[in-house]
Amino acid sequence: MYAANHWGGSLEIASEHDHDDQNRRNRTTDDTDRASLYNIQSQHSGALDETQQSWLLNPDDASRKKNKNKYVDLGCIQVKRKALKWTVIAIFIAFVVIGLPIIITKSLPDHKPKPPPPDQYTEALHKALLFFNAQKSGRLPKNNGIKWRGNSGLQDGSDATDVKGGLVGGYYDAGDNTKFHFPMSFAMTMLSWSVIEYPHKYKAIKEYDHARELIKWGTDYLLRTFNSSATIIDHIYGQVGGSQNGSTTNDDHTCWQRPEDMDYKRPSQRIQAGADLAGEMAAALAAASIVFKDDADYSKKLVKGATTVWTFARDSGKRSPYSRGNLFITPYYNSTGYYDEYMWGSAWMYYATGNSSYLWLATQRGLPRHARAFTNTPSQRVLSWDNKAPAAMLLLTRMRVFLNPGYPYEDLLRGYHNATSLTMCSYLPQYQFFNWTQGGLIQLGQGRPQNLQYVVNAVFMASLYADYLETANLPGWYCDTDFFPTKTLRDFATSQMDYILGDNPMKMSYVVGHGKKFPTHVHHRGASIPTNNIKYSCKGGFQWLSSGKRNPHNITGAMVGGPDRFDKYKDVRSNYSYTEPTLAGNAGLVAALVSLTATAGDGVDKNSIFSAIPPLFPPSPPPPAPWKP
Repeated sequence: MYAANHWGGSLEIASEHDHDDQNRRNRTTDDTDRASLYNIQSQHSGALDETQQSWLLNPDDASRKKNKNKYVDLGCIQVKRKALKWTVIAIFIAFVVIGLPIIITKSLPDHKPKPPPPDQYTEALHKALLFFNAQKSGRLPKNNGIKWRGNSGLQDGSDATDVKGGLVGGYYDAGDNTKFHFPMSFAMTMLSWSVIEYPHKYKAIKEYDHARELIKWGTDYLLRTFNSSATIIDHIYGQVGGSQNGSTTNDDHTCWQRPEDMDYKRPSQRIQAGADLAGEMAAALAAASIVFKDDADYSKKLVKGATTVWTFARDSGKRSPYSRGNLFITPYYNSTGYYDEYMWGSAWMYYATGNSSYLWLATQRGLPRHARAFTNTPSQRVLSWDNKAPAAMLLLTRMRVFLNPGYPYEDLLRGYHNATSLTMCSYLPQYQFFNWTQGGLIQLGQGRPQNLQYVVNAVFMASLYADYLETANLPGWYCDTDFFPTKTLRDFATSQMDYILGDNPMKMSYVVGHGKKFPTHVHHRGASIPTNNIKYSCKGGFQWLSSGKRNPHNITGAMVGGPDRFDKYKDVRSNYSYTEPTLAGNAGLVAALVSLTATAGDGVDKNSIFSAIPPLFPPSPPPPAPWKP
């Protein structure tokens, strides 16, 4: 008989006899049987859940197993075994991925290359640029950096009634307080040229903005010396201040006063014919327009001014030296001709504008013939504020080396290239083209005083030409049948600069503030007079010229005139041949130093100077259309 099973399936009702047998079996089952039963059951536990398994064990055993398999007692807290395991694994992985590399990196030696320490050329360059800050005229910016200088020359150009605001600004030329526009323009051209060729070096030593600011201070002033907004002009102002030989009136040479204390008249020199002055001004403004090509408005303004003053220079009625007959100029910066400025200015005008008419002019045979550029004499191989022919030929050689324009320019460009090679040959002592001192200084001044201004220009040209050759993958150059590697030029350049910076018989640096021993009695009004709130009169200031005491102010970065042909130097303030610095000399020094410094790498900026030049050759025609059957 079967009773209904409401949970599903049939339900057998066991007999009483069977029930007794089962009880006996249960009573004889010990713990071992129970464990055996558990083992048997565990073999089939895949189909049993945890609750069912617990029926086969007593409650205590099941609880212990559950705790053993699922939790770990950490003392103050119980943590699931699986969670603890994965936490440990995650920490280990994080250590391997993040911590271990950090430990290894920290423990290994630092192999990151450190920037090289600045060489002596870089250190001298920082100082040489400061000289221009010390020479500023006008209302000085607050960050000018020369504590002993202040506003000066604020009445300059008051007699130039056609110049709005007067001729305030610019630079004093040397130890006097005169503003000579001819060498000032040359100085700005040289500074601009150095920035165009070596912008990466200026930037690396953090002097790029400073150099541009110095150039702009000069070009802003030059734009005021003529009507730069006009197309045609009939005069230029060529000088402010100065003196005539034998003068008895108070002026820049008969007075010894700080620029801030000047109380005498400073006449402006109006130039109505002067192709040399105008040509140099055009070169300065054109070169600066390339420096400031990232400032489109200012660059365009410079080109406009350069074009105007160049038109003046080329006017057939203006073709005479600017200094002719002017007693305020001739004794100091007398120009010997203007055809070298035609070569120099036309080259810069071409680079600044890309107008081929300027290149056509620069490659006309009449220019080098009248400038005597191909004359094989020592005077024609020396770059100076008066002779730009060697620099003009190097600048045009640059075009041949990198652009090679060919016909109709090739013939004369090849002549300029050959002449440049000969100039480099003249610097080598084995050819005895120039005399040399026993201490190793080339005598480009041919025995005249203030030789260093010519030497630094030669250093710049030699170093720059070496960079041109190496950039063009040319290993060197020929002197007749003798071949010289570019290293020969670099050796010449470094030997001369090292002499100037202290490797000389006097063991003296001729750049103020550089090295342990340098001139301290510089022929310079502002540096020699103390700033002690006393305004010394025109004559009263001469006590400081004749004083044996060192200058109260170091005019840092100024390169003095230098030693004589016997390597001797007299640090005497009144002897200006030895101790006076000049604006043009320091411009050459800056250019030479930046070309030599290795702190910021090597080479020139090959292409920036050509940025305004259109393609020299017509573009290649497009390929023919694909052939179709």
